[in-house]
Amino acid sequence: MSPHAVVLLSGGLDSTTVLAIAKARGFVPHALSVDYGQRHRIELERAAEVARSMSVAHHVTVKIDLRAIGGSALTSAIDVPKDRSHDAMATGIPVTYVPARNTILLGLALGFAETVGAFDIFIGANVYDYSGYPDCRPEFLEAFERTANLATKAAVEGRGTFRIHAPLIEMTKAQIIGTGVQLGVDYSLTLSCYDPDERGRACGRCDSCQLRQKGFDEAGVKDSVES
Repeated sequence: MSPHAVVLLSGGLDSTTVLAIAKARGFVPHALSVDYGQRHRIELERAAEVARSMSVAHHVTVKIDLRAIGGSALTSAIDVPKDRSHDAMATGIPVTYVPARNTILLGLALGFAETVGAFDIFIGANVYDYSGYPDCRPEFLEAFERTANLATKAAVEGRGTFRIHAPLIEMTKAQIIGTGVQLGVDYSLTLSCYDPDERGRACGRCDSCQLRQKGFDEAGVKDSVES
């Protein structure tokens, strides 16, 4: 019997690749998306399309509202940075950082995993992304894994050991795209933009759009996403 896993699925390039990797490793994926009040919430529509196209066992969207605490260009009235150089992106933590987001998302994924009997959780964290988010580092993921095995009934009762998988953690964007292409990922379904227009078209100018385009260029693959 194939093991079950929870995959955090935003509808972006990275999480879609992670879903494909989980399937390739023989897991039965349960996709979890989170509507946290993000300005680019159209990504949730893309997540649903990706989940359908990849025939996940179960796709759940949880609604919370991080706009209540704000502190990010993705959850409050702060402009999304545009047209920054790659050197600028490599410096500091940008205003698109959402306070405690990955801690919250992994906590939700952990609760979902307990309910579906999964002990494996996949996340698209990546340390080489220029964004520099502190909750994408291996140290954080290792610490959360320890917490998961201290804080859950399933682990305390000895029914299993939770594992946090971040298969993209040390991959460049070009390597991620290359891996996805090999696994048959349809990247036209995905959205990476932090500030898409009302039709869901990527701006092509935010950090995430620039990093995506750089990755496709270096991978020698044409990006079919509309912008």
